Amino acid sequence: MPKQPLVLLTETMFYVLMAFTQGPMCGADAAAFIHQRTGGRVPIGPATLYTILGKFEKEQYLTQVEVEGRKRTYAITAKGRAAYEAELTRLRQCVADAKGGTTP
Repeated sequence: MPKQPLVLLTETMFYVLMAFTQGPMCGADAAAFIHQRTGGRVPIGPATLYTILGKFEKEQYLTQVEVEGRKRTYAITAKGRAAYEAELTRLRQCVADAKGGTTP
């Protein structure tokens, strides 16, 4: 059976895509954004981050836009933005379900 593309994002994957909605950046910048945005609540180590970046590049959610030595700068693609928006909608629905209502 062929491997399915990413359907649901983990919390960490969601925050990685969120970082790239801010603009092109390298992995270290994305990790700093996630730390700042979550107040450290969502820790992300280098191995996890670079595994996610590799998956997102393979799925064409991110594309490399610059390489300087070992530093790689990525930008979110239209497919990545759509995945982020779909996950955001899903999470909003989860919160609405928890509150017993519907999303606006």
